[in-house]
Amino acid sequence: MKEGCCISVEPRINDRIRAAQLRVVGADGEQLGVMDTQSALRIANSSDLDLVEVAPLARPPVAKLMDYSKYKYEQAIKAKEARRKQSLVALKEMKMRPKIDDHDYETKKGHVERFLKQGHKVKVTIMFRGREMAHTELGRRLLERLATDIVDIAQVDSPARQDGRNMIAVFSPRKTAVQPKGGAASAPARTP
Repeated sequence: MKEGCCISVEPRINDRIRAAQLRVVGADGEQLGVMDTQSALRIANSSDLDLVEVAPLARPPVAKLMDYSKYKYEQAIKAKEARRKQSLVALKEMKMRPKIDDHDYETKKGHVERFLKQGHKVKVTIMFRGREMAHTELGRRLLERLATDIVDIAQVDSPARQDGRNMIAVFSPRKTAVQPKGGAASAPARTP
């Protein structure tokens, strides 16, 4: 990789600050005023802190006195916590044919319900072949039947629409139907 090709997202600290003058903010948030960079660096060194440029686009740029390594550690902890709390919603797909048997339909519906209870969105695709394209109302009826069967745990994000030889509908889980990630639903205790 060539030198100098990557843009750093880290703020400039101490000797890397290029501005001639800075608006300096103290460690506890008080305004120290506008001063030249060398004076601000002397103040930072005397208080055993780093001078960190927090708003480089301001006129003059704003720099704060802080312990930079402690600041970076706290930011990493916050980012890790945010990643842990974030929920990833996957889009699962279930494919059916318009002339599906009742038992097969019930099995596929069970899979769709399981995906929804896990918190995933589900895209249901009805695939048409040959002369089945003349009877797309069968696919629409099948998607409407599925929507009414799972109405208590899902809502329709995108209603049935024709896409070439396929008919597609997207369902998303209702907040009340999603199970916590701790495991399966709590089962009643059995007595011997």
